[in-house]
Amino acid sequence: MSRQVLKALENVEPGALVCCSWCDASIGKSRTNRGVIDVPVKSWGVFLGLIGTKIKHIVLAQNSFKYAEGFFDLDYTAIPLGLATDIHIIEEQCIQKEIVDDLIESFMISKTRVLRRSTQPRVLYRQQHRRGL
Repeated sequence: MSRQVLKALENVEPGALVCCSWCDASIGKSRTNRGVIDVPVKSWGVFLGLIGTKIKHIVLAQNSFKYAEGFFDLDYTAIPLGLATDIHIIEEQCIQKEIVDDLIESFMISKTRVLRRSTQPRVLYRQQHRRGL
């Protein structure tokens, strides 16, 4: 199934509103699951891309918080590509490209440490890298 999802994502640009069907990982007891292991999930959000070094994830932004010009914080869902069963494009360009670029850039920055100063703490950021399809 992930090959079909990957093929469907080939022409999807970041900023598209999508619905992704996937199976979540689960913990259960063999006596109570009655042989059912799949936990179906549907996640909606703005497609930011396939992101990940070891395992590709479909990253969907659900909420964005604009703190400063060009700097956002995000609530997002990262779906391992191998767990995706279907993807449906709801709207091809839901968000303007400039804003999507800012969302992606903000997503790729992660806090690594805080330097203590006598006056005010300063946060250093590490830039992650996003690979295309």
